[in-house]
Amino acid sequence: MKALDAFLEQQIAAFEPEIREHVAYSMDTGGKRIRPSLIFFSGWNKNSEVDEKLVRLAAVVETIHLATLVHDDIMDEAEIRRNRATVAKKYNNATAVLLGDALFSHAVYLATQFPTTEVCRDIAVSMRQVCTGEILQTMQRGDPNLDMETYFRVIDLKTAELFRVSCHLGARLAGFSDEYVKAAGSFGRHLGIAYQIYDDMTDLFGSQEKIGKTLGTDIATGKPTMPLILMRDRLPAEESQALRDALAGKTEADVPYWLAKLREMGIFEEVRQAIFDEIAKGRAAIQSFEDNPSAAHLRTISELLWNQVDAL
Repeated sequence: MKALDAFLEQQIAAFEPEIREHVAYSMDTGGKRIRPSLIFFSGWNKNSEVDEKLVRLAAVVETIHLATLVHDDIMDEAEIRRNRATVAKKYNNATAVLLGDALFSHAVYLATQFPTTEVCRDIAVSMRQVCTGEILQTMQRGDPNLDMETYFRVIDLKTAELFRVSCHLGARLAGFSDEYVKAAGSFGRHLGIAYQIYDDMTDLFGSQEKIGKTLGTDIATGKPTMPLILMRDRLPAEESQALRDALAGKTEADVPYWLAKLREMGIFEEVRQAIFDEIAKGRAAIQSFEDNPSAAHLRTISELLWNQVDAL
């Protein structure tokens, strides 16, 4: 992680002088570095030395992730990210859009510097899928009738894909077997789905002080997530229509009311179980590789998410 932080800091100088301040601000996020952790653990072996290939790959994926956050905050009209102003709030939306594009471009540049074309190819495909997921989510924003199948399709593309490719390429660069590379990718995908459901849940059940970002934006901006879809389909007809109207932007969303309603209806427990189910699927994918130190470390990340859900 120290090597990654140093590498990312070095990348700021690769950008044009006029935007280095903006790039530095977007990179200095103090995030959890989940995707780099997946890369390091999926490529873990008994050698304790830092693997520069994994550090570079982590920088590629983390830069892509940071670019998506910059764009997400524009679309969500969020003002706070990790207890400070979002890039869009600090610099304006137009600058944030283009800064996100610049970060994407630099990630591709870094991906071209591997001796194998597989990294650049897989990263490019993953970037396209992430963007496709974001496009689908944007097209469906304000759709009060979004179904659960479509919701899962979107989060599989926009979030789980980066988790999957992190584990897949981390294991590949470490020289593990094709079987383990596939299993690690499957673990990453299920963990990514679980994490996005968790992230959507924190928008509704967390506290702004603990989570570090604006709460209730999914209701206010008309983004149906699992908790909202479940509540919508179980409310009495009149209230269900009121929620649909709020999500569609026909009426102003009474965020405090709907947050209270979610708690009253016990939606939290069902969403919590859905997260645990995805984590279990991920663990099952690597279960037969328990003698691999990489698999044991990946399991610790799933335990971390499990504990975060329990603590929410």
